[in-house]
This record gives sequence, structure tokens and C-alpha cells, in this order.
Amino acid sequence: MPKTAISAGHDNQRAISEIRNQKVIKSNDLIQKSRFHLSLQEQKIILYLISKVKPNDNNFLLAEFDTTEFCNVCGIGRSGKNYADIASAIKLLADKSIWIPIDDKNKALLRWIDQTVINEKTGVVKVKLSDLLKPYLLQLHNNFTQFELLYTLAMKSRYSVRLYELLRSYEYKHTVVFDIGELKELVNAECYTNFTDFKRFVIATAVSEIEALSDINVTYEVIKNGRKYDKIIFSIKLKQDMDERFAAWKNIQAILDNKLIGE
Repeated sequence: MPKTAISAGHDNQRAISEIRNQKVIKSNDLIQKSRFHLSLQEQKIILYLISKVKPNDNNFLLAEFDTTEFCNVCGIGRSGKNYADIASAIKLLADKSIWIPIDDKNKALLRWIDQTVINEKTGVVKVKLSDLLKPYLLQLHNNFTQFELLYTLAMKSRYSVRLYELLRSYEYKHTVVFDIGELKELVNAECYTNFTDFKRFVIATAVSEIEALSDINVTYEVIKNGRKYDKIIFSIKLKQDMDERFAAWKNIQAILDNKLIGE
């Protein structure tokens, strides 16, 4: 292979790596208090868009969402179907909203996206986040959480992504307690009325992925009130050991590379 082709390949991989390591910065109110119903792909699109926001900006710009770049960053094999799926997900996002409590009595209904334009020939989408999200994404000086986009990209469960950002926002406290009903609402898992199923398909699955693919270690304990499962206590610890971090990076890379080869 010519050196120029090798160099171009390395440059492209470096660019993808830089995007994957961009920071997602959110107000803790947006993470901890909001209620929304997003698929795994929709969550990743929103996080990808937020990672492009400069938190010192005063306004949201009409940002270019390159579907080819998005596929490369997320390790999705490029195809016409993937473009159609992403375009469909963005359309659904434009129609979806998010509830955020303002105080004890009031909550606000906000939209994720204000404006969307899709170029069907180039696959470039121009997207503008809703101005109503400004207080939760721009000019944040306290009470916010930041993490690398990378740590959500290889997750395969929508519950993993949502639980990760929730627990990451409480990492400074090291422990957090949720009422089980409250947690179901926060991660959009109200469909699991049976606790055993909720624990198996939501909590255990999510914690396993978070442990293997992120920058935090998580354990949990279920608390009963009489015969009823009542609360879940999570213990959260940032991975300080470089061997642990390197293991997570290897796991993420293996999953993303496998997607690129396999799809």
C-alpha cells in the first residue's frame, strides 16, 4: 500500500479517535431529573451532538451531523440502510420531547431539536439543538457532569447508556440510593413490572456493560421493605488504576472494530 494511503488511513483513524474522546458536558439537573424515552441510537445521536457543543458558547449553532462520520465514530458499518435508519432516528428525535422539573410543583416540556435539514445526496444533516436546552448545556460553571463520548459508544443496551450517565453524575458522592419505581422512570424501564426481570434485563445488564466499557466501577445492593423490593443502593468509584482504564479502552475498541468489520 502506498505511503500516502497509509498516512491518510492513520489521519482518518486519528480524527475518529479525537471525536470519540470529545467531552459530553451536561447540567446535573438534565441528567438526574429529566424523563425521556429514547432508543439506544437516539441516545447516542444526542450525546454525539452534545459532544460537539462548546460549553462556553452563548448560543447553539446549526451543526453539521455527518452520517458517515457518525457511523465511523460508533463503529457502524456504512450502508444505505444505516443512513436511512439514522435519518429516521433524527426525524423521531425532532418529534420527541423531554420533561424537566423546574421546582416542586412545576415541570417544563422541552424539545431536543429545533431545526433539521437533511441532504440526501451527501448524507449530511444540519441540526440545531433546542434553545430551551441552553441552561442545561451552555455556560455551565457548577453542578455539571462531563465524560468522554467514548464510554457510551460500545454499549448495546439503552439502559446502560442512561444508567451510566446517571451514576457518573453521582460519582463524587460515591453512593446513591434510588427508589425502584423512581429508577424505572429515570431509565425508561416501567415495562418491567416484575422486579426479577427488571434486575436481570436492566440493572445487571447495564452494570455489566458499565463495568467493562466505562471509566467507573459500580456495585449495587437491593433493599427490601418487608417482602417488597424497595430501593437500590449503588456504589460508584472512578477507575484510577491505569490497567483498569486500559482494559476498558481495549474492550471498547474491540467492540467498535468488530462492528466495522461485521456489518
